[in-house]
Amino acid sequence: MNTHRIRVGIDVGGTFTDAVAVDATTLRLLGQVKVPTSHHHEDGVAHGIVEALDRLLEQTGHAPKDVAFLAHGTTQATNALLEGDVATVGLIGVGSGPSAGFTRRLAAFRKLELTPGKRLPLAYAHVADPDDAPAVRAAVDAVVQGGAQVVVASQPFSVDRPEGEDTVVAAAKERGLPTTAAHEITSLYGLHKRTRTAVVNAAILPRMLATADLVDASITKAGVTAPLMVMRCDGGVMSLDEMRRRPLLTVLSGPAAGVAGALMQERVSEGLFLETGGTSTDISVVRRGKVAVRHATILGKTSYLSALDVRTVGVGGGSMVRIGGGKVTGVGPRSAHIAGLPYACYATLDDLRDAKVSTIRPMDDDPADYAVIDAAGGRFAITMTCAANALGRVPEGDFAHCDPAVAQAAIAPLAAALGTDVATAAAQLLDAGTDQVKTVVDAMIRDYRLDKDTAVLVGGGGGAASVTPHLAAVTGQEGRIARHNEVISPIGVALALIREQVERIIPGAGQEQILAVRAEAEAAVVAQGAAADGVEVEVTVDPQTSTVRAVATGATELRTQDRAHR
Repeated sequence: MNTHRIRVGIDVGGTFTDAVAVDATTLRLLGQVKVPTSHHHEDGVAHGIVEALDRLLEQTGHAPKDVAFLAHGTTQATNALLEGDVATVGLIGVGSGPSAGFTRRLAAFRKLELTPGKRLPLAYAHVADPDDAPAVRAAVDAVVQGGAQVVVASQPFSVDRPEGEDTVVAAAKERGLPTTAAHEITSLYGLHKRTRTAVVNAAILPRMLATADLVDASITKAGVTAPLMVMRCDGGVMSLDEMRRRPLLTVLSGPAAGVAGALMQERVSEGLFLETGGTSTDISVVRRGKVAVRHATILGKTSYLSALDVRTVGVGGGSMVRIGGGKVTGVGPRSAHIAGLPYACYATLDDLRDAKVSTIRPMDDDPADYAVIDAAGGRFAITMTCAANALGRVPEGDFAHCDPAVAQAAIAPLAAALGTDVATAAAQLLDAGTDQVKTVVDAMIRDYRLDKDTAVLVGGGGGAASVTPHLAAVTGQEGRIARHNEVISPIGVALALIREQVERIIPGAGQEQILAVRAEAEAAVVAQGAAADGVEVEVTVDPQTSTVRAVATGATELRTQDRAHR
């Protein structure tokens, strides 16, 4: 009989859904599972989440009632925007007199480009006086006739006077429509930017609501009583109710989970976290034990969405080598997965008999300089992982480790084509890949004024060993691979803290006003299930912009005991 409670973290990726169980008291990793992400199932990704949870409980011998905390991170909001799979937004502008002109200009958001050639579907209506109930109803009718599936209300200065937006939202709710008021998304001034952030939030709202309801229902049916939490893009988690209100906070949350895992588990205080998958590497900065956050750029414009400053490079463990003129000319962005080819280093020596190098065009519009091996066992890709294994950079027991003799046999035909030895060819391949990563790492060290001599490079993700050890060797910086690197993202989700940020623009803010902002942030995390006595609030006042920002973080009850030694 298992008495220990567990924390479960689930990370829904494009290809796989990973889940981990962590002991709620000792935070030790107890089990991990990987299932294919169920995009095409009638329940969508919810099906994969429940399947992963079932397998995890079976593997660790726990019952659903042992789950004390359950959170999931998802790329769904990001993918919806990238693929242009959004709902038609009904934007209702409120205002009379001079301000009406500013509000009417918001109709131009229908020109926002989601993907090349696809614009944001938007219907606009205007209300001069929000107290004129028939006029408000007529505006709601007008946007519904324009195809609106979700309604946004926006009014100048609604941060200070939200009543007008609230009235419109109430009328739309009566019609059974999902709604968003611009002042609920952010409390910063700037009508245009605030409304744009709210409109993008609304565009993904119906799809996110459908998934949230499915996941919630499936988990309740599975017998889990712990409230379901969702990963935010700033590295914290929020309750499902909060996600229903502001799904935009889950955009860009994919990379946030890995950094959260590195912070909790690796205790990085100053350095860079490099999360490497098969195709790309996400790079983020840790300063004084905190992750660097900035306002995110969405659809090419800055928003009022605070997200981790994560920069992505198209180099990963599966990135293929490119050659020309007898030398390595580059690595990536095409990876073996997308080209549909197996990695040469995971073949057998027998498969690699009579190997010859040729060059191909993996996809129709790719250049024809990607090197592959044609051998007795078929065609194989020569990847960053092959080179790292050939040079002995992948530790034994690592997710990406293979037989060094096979890795060397995989690089040998490339070395012959380049007229050099295996070690040199492998080093040239890794140099070409890590150079692209180094450019971004150097820029972030400069941007955040890190001390290059003390900044440590920590690698996470299944492909960590193909980038971080070689980059550390080339730059002379300290580098290491995180423990359980292949499941660092779901670990980050399992260990994440509830987080809430409140921003206000208050010229010449006095102590009373600053304390009010602080109290609001604290109340928000407690409302989402944080233990009141463990909430920490960090308040910053920027005199140049008059911005008062309070960031509250709180542990769900079972995380409070481990804060003492953090």
